[in-house]
Amino acid sequence: MRLPGRAMIFGTGLMGASIGMALRERGWQVGGVDTADGVAARAVELGALNDEGIDHRADLVVVATPVHAAPQIIAGIMGSTDWKPGVVVTDVGSVKGPLVSAIDHPSFVGGHPMAGSEQVGVEGASGDLFVGATWVLTPTEVTDPAAYALLRSVLADLGANVVALDPARHDALVAVVSHVPHLTAATLMDLAAGMGQEHAALLQLAAGGFRDMTRIAAGQPSIWPDICDDNAEAIVSTLDLLIDALGAMRRRVAERDHESLLEILGRAASARRTLSERAPQPEELVEVRIPVPDRTGAIAEVTVLAAELGINIVDLEIAHSVEGDRGVLVLVVDTLSAPTLLATLSDRGYRASSTPVGTSG
Repeated sequence: MRLPGRAMIFGTGLMGASIGMALRERGWQVGGVDTADGVAARAVELGALNDEGIDHRADLVVVATPVHAAPQIIAGIMGSTDWKPGVVVTDVGSVKGPLVSAIDHPSFVGGHPMAGSEQVGVEGASGDLFVGATWVLTPTEVTDPAAYALLRSVLADLGANVVALDPARHDALVAVVSHVPHLTAATLMDLAAGMGQEHAALLQLAAGGFRDMTRIAAGQPSIWPDICDDNAEAIVSTLDLLIDALGAMRRRVAERDHESLLEILGRAASARRTLSERAPQPEELVEVRIPVPDRTGAIAEVTVLAAELGINIVDLEIAHSVEGDRGVLVLVVDTLSAPTLLATLSDRGYRASSTPVGTSG
């Protein structure tokens, strides 16, 4: 299909409405529904939707409901002949393993935008919410390469940095960078609020560091019981590690262990600074061309491999062969990462080549 096209959004809260706004700003025709009375109508008023209602002609469906509601909606779409053939379906849930296992269909690609806002619901929606944010996709062996390529192109056009991960790997990592941080922020905020009842000045004294660390505690509480249920094993494991680490920090402070304290603070400061590295410029990019079997599974293997190596895919294209059963997967990555990717692909049996961007013909 030629972009932009038609999109359908189930669930028009913060995420769904923000996606709708971003798509409409880029020329998409967007329809949507929500189970809460008046929410979809408000999304129309705010410009997140063109119309309220189900659009069976949609090229792309985004399920932005709570995680427990998504499987039934997606299965209903995949099992119905009412929808446009080949419609690409994704979701925005922050736990991927159970859902991806339940929906074994080539046109479904699990997704998780790592973005949010202190505001909740449709009133907090913004078309800029995903600019610069990481958006994880979880392709599998059955994922249709064309479905993945289309969805990735759409998300990149929204300004997101798209990363492919294995569903189980995603859930383990997101417990560390999202789920446990939220639970930790909520715990610290609740502790401070409880103390504030006895010491009225406490919350008035809250400095920037406290505000920054607890900002995510203002998010929507109702989504978290389902998240904790679906990703309980990884969350509990990460909480155990955090509790052990806090115990070690307590020891450093109690024993005045300045050397160890400075060591961990230095490591943490250095690691934090790496999160703000700038994006590569065009002259720092190379095009990696990878001949692959023209079948499902290959795109998941290569894109997930790149993510596991810590290599950001700036752009992706699939060139299908007019003859035979092979195609070419074209990735754009930064120059420094290309040798590692090429070497690892070679170890996996792929014969890849690279060309600086702007010089390929």
